[in-house]
Amino acid sequence: MALSLVCLLRPVLGHALVRQLSCPRVLTTARVTTPLLTHQNPQLTPTFARFYATKKAKAKGKGQAAKVNINSALVEDIIDLDEVKGDMTAVLNTLKDDFTRSLSIRTSPGALDHIVVTTPDGKFPLNQLGQVSMKSPQLIVVNMTSSPEATVAVTRALRESSMKLNPEVDGAIIKVPLPKVTREHRENLGKLAKQLSNKAKDSLRRVRSNAVTQVKKAKEEHSEDTIRLLEKQLQQMADNMAIDIDKQLASKTKELLG
Repeated sequence: MALSLVCLLRPVLGHALVRQLSCPRVLTTARVTTPLLTHQNPQLTPTFARFYATKKAKAKGKGQAAKVNINSALVEDIIDLDEVKGDMTAVLNTLKDDFTRSLSIRTSPGALDHIVVTTPDGKFPLNQLGQVSMKSPQLIVVNMTSSPEATVAVTRALRESSMKLNPEVDGAIIKVPLPKVTREHRENLGKLAKQLSNKAKDSLRRVRSNAVTQVKKAKEEHSEDTIRLLEKQLQQMADNMAIDIDKQLASKTKELLG
């Protein structure tokens, strides 16, 4: 009976097997999925390639700006880049001088040399109007015997200086007590250093702004690319000088705060 059942089902099983072997669905699935991993799909593959190339390029170029280095001789009819660089360097040098004269923890008679006194006859350095000497580490004395008429002006200049001094007048002698080097005093000097560096950056921005204005005046005689590259060069010069200013501030702050 079992043998008879097999014989009866043989035609049905045979047709089913033939249909399964001849059905293209399995093979078609393989053929559809394979191109996603190869270059046989002309629409999808370039899309992924562009995506990954863009991400890679962004990662590689992140934080990097294209450098500009224009030969100053080629644009001297537009602007003198060497002169602009000199003006920017002068800003940095002025900051260094301010740090040395106004923010020194060590006291000496030369600590007052940078103070300029305004008199009816003009402006003069303090050390040209009076003899400056140290009486003690906390006291500087200014002898005004040679220019007694300028005593009031010198006293005012000392009081209005960035050193936060409180001079005392005794006849032709001006006594200048110096603040003790406390932690609070050091922190105040650190704040003053920050103010001076910000002032230097303001001066730096003015130099760059004036230079850009000069460059823009040449738009009619020169190409837009030339003007654009010059503006980028000026910005790059200012950025580099600003980095030097920050370095000077960091060094001085470390010196003051220990």
